[in-house]
Amino acid sequence: MYTSLGLVIRPENPQATATARGLIELGRAAGLSVVVTSRDGIPQGFDETDYVPLNELANHCDLAAVIGGDGSLLGAARALSRSGVPVLGINRGNLGFLTDIHPDDAQSALTQALEGKGSLDQRSLIGVTVTRDGQQIAAASALNDIVLHKGSSARMLSFDVHLGEQEIYQAKADGLIVATPTGSTAYSLSAGGPILHPSLNAWVIVPMFPHTLADRPLVLADNQAIHLSITDQHQSLPLISCDGQTHISVMPGDGICIEKLDEKLNLLHVDGEYDYFAVCREKLGWATRLGD
Repeated sequence: MYTSLGLVIRPENPQATATARGLIELGRAAGLSVVVTSRDGIPQGFDETDYVPLNELANHCDLAAVIGGDGSLLGAARALSRSGVPVLGINRGNLGFLTDIHPDDAQSALTQALEGKGSLDQRSLIGVTVTRDGQQIAAASALNDIVLHKGSSARMLSFDVHLGEQEIYQAKADGLIVATPTGSTAYSLSAGGPILHPSLNAWVIVPMFPHTLADRPLVLADNQAIHLSITDQHQSLPLISCDGQTHISVMPGDGICIEKLDEKLNLLHVDGEYDYFAVCREKLGWATRLGD
């Protein structure tokens, strides 16, 4: 079913490297060609003959495994979503909401994938474009969230929010989070936003420390673009942050457009049916009945 395996490794983590070596051995024994990559260049303990840049990984594999935390998977998602390559998420990080496979089960998960077992869980990405004086100056994508924030200034931002052509509100806040269902359990959740099931065609916008308590999180259909514009001068340049990994400086008057992309991350779940709520119970520590 698969002929080539790409491994995305958290480079500073020796345990991730050890897990990767076990998967390399298993993959090559199954006749797969194997390459490795990381966000920071050649992972420790590997050489150039094993390595491809992350942005070229999809050209060298038809199955990928991310060995690290959710941050590693977020970076890989942007590189792999255009190709549709299935991705196994192996947790060598902290929370592991997206990297849901325990390291002890990594080789079993790969074996099941090579046997054609498992189910695909498609997660949509969102993109942002910034225009200035009628010209596009930047574009980026995200799996979790796109955040407008005030940068290093202590002052609040004033900005307008539109859904398509319809005005939502004029806001004064430290910023605004636009989160996908995947990202609803991340920064958005810590800022008071709701959890959205991954099957929903929706996103949530969450004001960050708004000037008025009436500015509340909103759940919106994802079939229209969200338009933001900063309406006053600022002591420092506000920033657009995508998954906390890509940053764009913006200015008053810039057009900021956030919309759903056609690109999807194909998470591959093995070892039985994937249970989203079981993940929530485990990762978020949801309470059980008293006496359990």
